[in-house]
Amino acid sequence: MNFLQKLWNIIEVIVRFFLQRLLHMEESRVQGFLQFVKFGIVGVTNTVVSYLIYLLSLKLFQRFGWLPKADYLIAQVIAFFLSVLWSFYWNNRFVFTKEEGQTRSLWYTLLKTYISYAFTVLFLNTILSILWVNAFGISKEFAPIINLLVSVPLNFIINKFWAFRTETSKTDD
Repeated sequence: MNFLQKLWNIIEVIVRFFLQRLLHMEESRVQGFLQFVKFGIVGVTNTVVSYLIYLLSLKLFQRFGWLPKADYLIAQVIAFFLSVLWSFYWNNRFVFTKEEGQTRSLWYTLLKTYISYAFTVLFLNTILSILWVNAFGISKEFAPIINLLVSVPLNFIINKFWAFRTETSKTDD
């Protein structure tokens, strides 16, 4: 068993104890909550990876003097595409795993993952940011944090019930 699996097992024991013993939560709700926690862990790593890719891309463009007026925008696009690929890999492997007898198209799931992140990250967060800043006077620095309260749960639901949805294999009787 690798380090990440051991770490997750420890987190799962603690969360299960809290939810089942102290809050008397049903197993199905505990499973859903644990899946959401896993999604959150992948999301945190995705944010770090995205920022590091952005910085690396930006520095490369600046170092070689490529497209100086658009370097940060191109770095943002590169970071988006690579970080969504990172997120897809870990969500597929760690969060939305398939059970015995279930199938899902890898390429179709990847396409739906890009669509879901494009909707929440590019479209919804932009609309919400305009709303928070212009309508409610919330600072530009704080608005993205508020966006997370909407976009993370929504992205989880979209990924769980649409992008990573599985089909049950049909067997001959």
